[in-house]
Amino acid sequence: MAGIAPEPVVTVCTDTAAFGSLREEWNRLHRSSPTATPFQSHAWLHSWWLSYGRPGRLRVVLVRRGGRLVAAAPLMLRPLPFPVLTPLGTGISDFADVLVDEGDTESAQSAVRGLGAGLWRLARGAVIDLREVRPGSALDTLHANWPGPSRRYDDSACLELPALPMDELVRRLPRSTAQRARAKMRKLDAAGLERRVVPATEAGPSVRRLLALHQLQWQDRKVTAEHITPRFTEHLSRSAALMAETGDAVVTEFTLDGSVVAADLTLVSPRLAGGYLYGAHPSLRERKVDVATLLLRSCTEHLREAPRATVLSLLRGTEPYKLHWRPEQLVNQRLLLARPGSAPQLAALVAGLRARASAKRVRDTWRERGGGRA
Repeated sequence: MAGIAPEPVVTVCTDTAAFGSLREEWNRLHRSSPTATPFQSHAWLHSWWLSYGRPGRLRVVLVRRGGRLVAAAPLMLRPLPFPVLTPLGTGISDFADVLVDEGDTESAQSAVRGLGAGLWRLARGAVIDLREVRPGSALDTLHANWPGPSRRYDDSACLELPALPMDELVRRLPRSTAQRARAKMRKLDAAGLERRVVPATEAGPSVRRLLALHQLQWQDRKVTAEHITPRFTEHLSRSAALMAETGDAVVTEFTLDGSVVAADLTLVSPRLAGGYLYGAHPSLRERKVDVATLLLRSCTEHLREAPRATVLSLLRGTEPYKLHWRPEQLVNQRLLLARPGSAPQLAALVAGLRARASAKRVRDTWRERGGGRA
């Protein structure tokens, strides 16, 4: 009958080349999904799969309506000790979500129903384990309407600031803290550092320089081991180059006396912007340059130059240097979904989570009481 909207068609993409060919329509869907973050961009996810994926495990749920891609859930299968479906990007992505075109309410509701139906089929004999789900995401809606067993747990804490100019962020601080922040910025200005936004065509090589500086700054100190692996270098340089083309990433370099002494990768979306990773030469510490202030001010400049984001995210972690800026704390969620037939696997996964949480509490208590001191 004329005028009746077509029903959504749900498929599952399991082929790497087919996933790669989705770039153009995925980018359109990403722009039409207001809760999406840069970690749901095609460049980030496809690059992650090329570096971290395992053959035969790709499971990307695609929902089309009238041939148009209106929703997507990028997942992969982890077969042992029992089948679990996890988001692409797990481990190095600060936020996970699905994409839903919210161009109009009816279409969005239809897309969510189609996505739920696709996930329900995938969950036959498997548990869907969704880490680092940002509050207010499209996955929250799916979780709330899931017809089978489900669970929700706290995951990583994240800190956020309003997307304001640096001067206004400083004015939000207590008087003495604001004075110290202004003194740090004066020292930055006096140091003679020059800031350069790297053109998209140079983003890949620049990220490799960033990672070299990152490794140098952490020499003889504890560093995130994954950040110095070849696969991470390949992923980050490849994805940043593509994301810079679409405005989802900005690479910034800071030079002193003609040499690059610091570099930063900032990810940008309509919802939020945040510095993902940086590298700084140890000589900056010797000069008493406050690198954290340098990077935060640079990020606010990105917002001024391309005002897309509504939130300045400090991403995962509650490090003391972040807390100085009086951010709001949000806690990512870990959402578990299953079908009734997968209830035993869900119970096993929950038992493992509780055991690890209990062990962590014991370790933390031991450390607080001075455990391990000579």
